[in-house]
Amino acid sequence: MGLICKLPQIIEKAKKEYEEIKGSNFTVEEELGESENLLAMGDNAGFMKHLLEGGMGGKVQQIYIDPPFFSKASYDAVIKVQSSEGETAVKHMAYEDVWKEGMAEYLKMLCVRLMLMKDLLSDSGTIWVHLDWHGVHYVKLLMDEIFGEKNFINEIIWTYKSGGSSKKHFARKHDTILVYSKTNKYYLNLPREKSYNRGLKPYRFKGVEEFQDETGWYTMVNMKDVWSIDMVGRTSAERTGYATQKPEALLERIVAAGSREGDICADFFCGSGTLGAAAGKLGRRWICCDNGPLAVAAAMKRLSRQGQSMKVARCLCGECHGDQQAAELTASAYITPTLFSDKICLTVELIAYELREPVMAGNKVKQTHERVAKAAEDNPLTAIDFWSVDPDYDGHIFRPGPGAAFYRDKKGLCTEMKLEIPADDTGQRKIAVRTVDILGNISCVILDGGEIFEKSRE
Repeated sequence: MGLICKLPQIIEKAKKEYEEIKGSNFTVEEELGESENLLAMGDNAGFMKHLLEGGMGGKVQQIYIDPPFFSKASYDAVIKVQSSEGETAVKHMAYEDVWKEGMAEYLKMLCVRLMLMKDLLSDSGTIWVHLDWHGVHYVKLLMDEIFGEKNFINEIIWTYKSGGSSKKHFARKHDTILVYSKTNKYYLNLPREKSYNRGLKPYRFKGVEEFQDETGWYTMVNMKDVWSIDMVGRTSAERTGYATQKPEALLERIVAAGSREGDICADFFCGSGTLGAAAGKLGRRWICCDNGPLAVAAAMKRLSRQGQSMKVARCLCGECHGDQQAAELTASAYITPTLFSDKICLTVELIAYELREPVMAGNKVKQTHERVAKAAEDNPLTAIDFWSVDPDYDGHIFRPGPGAAFYRDKKGLCTEMKLEIPADDTGQRKIAVRTVDILGNISCVILDGGEIFEKSRE
């Protein structure tokens, strides 16, 4: 039996799974400023059900997803570690696009999540599904079934220069983005583009406004459904090193077309957070989710460095929450008085960082840990990618203070922080230090304020 004949069974199984899904227990663990933006780590199906149970049904204006393509391959992120022998590049698995039961398993996974996305989408909203030649034809049939054939809007072709070459076929140089709505009352702001006249000469048709530039004469028309936008270059400032990263220019065009300032945009396969980056630039609120620690760490670093505020939530179930004992952090803190001020200076210093063999990870991840640990033997702190300090930790939500976040760059990583805080000598203050390493592991140490004050007096 061909796959086309199995589609009704796939949809029926997906519908049953969709009806039985329960919301996972996602808890906000970190707040970077005051914002409704939300970055979540965990299974996206459980997260979407969690949102629906929290009253988010019909409130998301735009959904963009860049799910696995059914490429039957594993994808790596390139991690760079500084050691005594120089810079070492280590490949770390970002995600696997391998399906034991083949296309049927892949389509069922996606079908369940598309049903949940439809529930979250507003009546005026649109959903943009980014795929390629591997499975887009089957996914379009699923979307016709879930969203309705009449709610199909566009098939966007994104063409680029890199990759896809072979001696056995024409170079595969494009992806496909399927655009659907939930109703016929959808919002879409069509951008305009230049359309050059034949021969680059003026037509002088009555009622047609024409323009001229260095190339020739043209008119302004609604943008076509074939978009030529370059991939993220190897030396690009926006490059994160995360596998299959999409360019911000592409997402900015999508966000600008499908939403208005203040609207909620969502990406439930967010990778390194390109949707969040584009949405933030354009004044939209965003919700992003991924189940990979490396992806969430890359997104958090990228978005916080852009100055974006957000809440960071994690699923508390063991399967989603990951390996919490992959590393051990040691930090110290002390206070000193400041001249001509009623405040005191808090100094926090990173002392040591020990990578441990992850218990729950697969062999590939364990091998990467070993390579990074070996490269960082002479300086364990080199495995830390960024860190921050909450100088008044409440024991529940980590809130780094202004100027209390530090990111690794070409010059290295600052490992000492000085911060002025109120001269609060009650001894009740707790200081939390949180690090994220280049493998996505999160470590946190709590320093008791009372001990710090006592030590500082000695």
